[in-house]
Amino acid sequence: MQPQDDPFIVPECKEEIVILYQDKEILLINKPTGLLSLSGKHPLNKDSVHYRLVKDFPTATIVHRLDFGTSGIMIVALNKVANGIITKQFQARTITKTYTAVLYGLVENKNGIIDVPIIKDSENFPLQKVCFTDGKPALTHYQVVTRSKDLMSTRVLFSPITGRTHQLRIHSMQFGHPILGCDLYASDIAFSMSDRLMLHATSIDFDHPTTGERVFGQCPCPF
Repeated sequence: MQPQDDPFIVPECKEEIVILYQDKEILLINKPTGLLSLSGKHPLNKDSVHYRLVKDFPTATIVHRLDFGTSGIMIVALNKVANGIITKQFQARTITKTYTAVLYGLVENKNGIIDVPIIKDSENFPLQKVCFTDGKPALTHYQVVTRSKDLMSTRVLFSPITGRTHQLRIHSMQFGHPILGCDLYASDIAFSMSDRLMLHATSIDFDHPTTGERVFGQCPCPF
């Protein structure tokens, strides 16, 4: 498929990126929902976190991504050395992250771990799927924050132990409580209950690439 034949054209994102922290090595930013982390192949999908940031920070590189619909905190490296050091921390799983999500239905347990392996769905790009034979291990801890019987929804705090593509969306669906507004994995009812994906990267903790001190990044949830 040629880039110009790509059927998915990203709607315009009018929200701005907010810089939460800045020094010579890194940025911590708040990515708005509806913005790609990296530009797509299609020329009309050029707008992205990276595309916007390099205008003011020419050496900025994306160390990790958030899904198009997910908002919240991201680390951006401002040089190759910082990028390499932070990338190694992701690989070693020494970086911890939390996400706030609103799920369909009332989650029964106060907390728990979802242990369900994930693999690419070769027949339905860009979807992922559950596969207990060939899937890569995927672990997510969840904790219920509040339940709303009136709205038939549950607010949870996710702490992913692994970082598979679409992990939180698939794990939510797998245990019967898809994320509201999810266009890929939610039921029609759950998708229609929100005009955005109700998933926000709330915090990220990592070692600063120069000082080695632990950085505790926070980004309040907008919903």
